[in-house]
Amino acid sequence: MAGIGSSNYWEDLRKQARQLENELDLKLVSFSKLCTSYSSSRDGRRGDSSDTTPLLNNSTQDRMFETMSVEIEQLLAKLTAVNDKMAEYTNAPGTASLNAALMHTLQRHRDILQDYTHEFHKTKGNFLAIREREDLLGSVRKDIDGSGVNNRRTELFLKEHEHLRNIAMATKENMTSQRGLLKSIQSRVNTLANRFPTINNLIQRINLRKRRDSLILGTVIGVCTILLLLYAFH
Repeated sequence: MAGIGSSNYWEDLRKQARQLENELDLKLVSFSKLCTSYSSSRDGRRGDSSDTTPLLNNSTQDRMFETMSVEIEQLLAKLTAVNDKMAEYTNAPGTASLNAALMHTLQRHRDILQDYTHEFHKTKGNFLAIREREDLLGSVRKDIDGSGVNNRRTELFLKEHEHLRNIAMATKENMTSQRGLLKSIQSRVNTLANRFPTINNLIQRINLRKRRDSLILGTVIGVCTILLLLYAFH
């Protein structure tokens, strides 16, 4: 290789930098496609009940991800080292007259390195986030599938509870309707009693029986309500 103070040495470094940049560009394109295909394949298999094939595919993609990550990191490290040598060359004796042009070229290679590094970390972060999210969703789906029996029992309990609730509501509405009817009858009876004082005695006996029936009905409703509550929270 040419000495550090020769122009051939600078051209060799530029050639190495361009070669590494081309390799990185191809690797990053493939790396981005891997991330996209991983997400798409996971989305496409969410409704699939088969377990064997998805596991094999995911394992293969995970190995490819790890391998490509290492390869890209190695290329970035090599390109960084070449950029450092180029920066060292710009400070070498005898390059002062070319320093502005050299620094411009060096800055362009540094910008490319920075862009590739940023793109790599962004794509890698997206891949890891997708994998973590899908692993979490897979775990939740397994828990849900495993608790299917409990879910069915809960569903039956809720249906029975709703049925009892409807019965209670219907009973309440029926009682409200009967209460309105009884009030109407009582109003008419009171009117008759005022007109015919001789039947007051009969009306009082009727009122006594009505109160007794109301107490009995209230007791029955209270017992039913307690039984419903006990069943609901059992």
